[in-house]
Amino acid sequence: MPSNRSTSTIYQFYNCRILKDGRLQREDLWIRDGKILNPEKLFFDEKGYADVRIDCKNLLIAPGYIDVQINGGFGVDFSSDVENVEEGVSKVAKGLLAYGCTSFCPTIVTSPPEIYRQIIPRIKLRDGSSEGAGVLGIHIEGPFISKDKKGAHPEKYLKKFRQGWDDVMETYSTLDGVKLFTIAPELEHSSDIIKQLVKRNIRVSVGHSSANLSQAEAAVKAGATCITHLFNAMGPFHHRDPGIVGLLTSHKIPKGVTLFYGMIADGIHTDPAALRIAYRAHPQGLMVVTDAINAMGFPIGTHKIGQLDVDVTSDGRACISGTNTLCGSIVTMDKCVKHFLEATNCSTEEALEAGTRHPAEMLGIAAQKGTLDYNSDADFILLDDELNVQATYIAGELVWDKVKGNHDKRAVQRKGISGFKDIV
Repeated sequence: MPSNRSTSTIYQFYNCRILKDGRLQREDLWIRDGKILNPEKLFFDEKGYADVRIDCKNLLIAPGYIDVQINGGFGVDFSSDVENVEEGVSKVAKGLLAYGCTSFCPTIVTSPPEIYRQIIPRIKLRDGSSEGAGVLGIHIEGPFISKDKKGAHPEKYLKKFRQGWDDVMETYSTLDGVKLFTIAPELEHSSDIIKQLVKRNIRVSVGHSSANLSQAEAAVKAGATCITHLFNAMGPFHHRDPGIVGLLTSHKIPKGVTLFYGMIADGIHTDPAALRIAYRAHPQGLMVVTDAINAMGFPIGTHKIGQLDVDVTSDGRACISGTNTLCGSIVTMDKCVKHFLEATNCSTEEALEAGTRHPAEMLGIAAQKGTLDYNSDADFILLDDELNVQATYIAGELVWDKVKGNHDKRAVQRKGISGFKDIV
């Protein structure tokens, strides 16, 4: 009788707790062909078994982190390194592996049109691998934002919608590869622009805005589903008009729509009390983001974001040179998740999902990323109980571990089973 068993290598990660269905469960993780495998089908339909068994020594297994707002890192600024766009994205992608980040959205801040036209076409979507985290799409943040809440965005490049969609195309030339778009909803014609973006399968986030609650609700009705770095660069909460913050508890969110919101959980941009308020008001929409700049991974000194110089101080604050205006962070996703857990006293599962499932759901890719569900991509991380990253896997392949650092694919293949055992 012919065997129906696959010839692909099957990996079994055992003696672990895996994040599944919102709970850490004592369960093995099975991988084949870069996907999460259903062991019941393997056992009963294929009469199969594991080719490689990996003892995780009671570590946690969670999906890889997804950062939907990152301006650069490791000396690279996505909005100004025009001559070396591809190399810069690759450098950041490689560096993120050590922090458990397996996918990200390179973020382009307010810039002159000629910068957009050079950079956007050269940032390509790509799968993650031993060469670095996957690129899910570009996050455009500016220039269609409020001058009153511009933050670190240079005012001279800010724009309004004077001709509608023509303004968008004149500014960027192309939106190929764009996955997320931040807009100030109080700008005239913004609802029409939001509808046009959504038709193109681009997620819309409201931010850098002085919008009142009615304007924010109109944006959501038009198709916006996200808030860019809640509390930062937006009108303050007021009990008679809570502004964009009021979306967290608005009864006008369309039925079936989950509103997501990013929070820079670095302990600097948002007071822990504000983080707790947001979490308790709307936990299922919270996403931790780094908003990291090129100084991430680098020491104190002067750096750059887009067209502006940035000073990084010894306490980890990144400000526009000569001012106290914050302009991104130098934090990594693993530290954001840990700070969120500590500040809110939420469950470990909730903290992990804020950096995994929720960003994937916001981007509409939760069937492939951000979970350990069967048939999803085997992008995952091994963590100790304090949520320190011990190893990072993409498509079932070990790409980084705490002891040996980044892994070359060929080297991992040469090591075979013994090499895998070395990492846990």
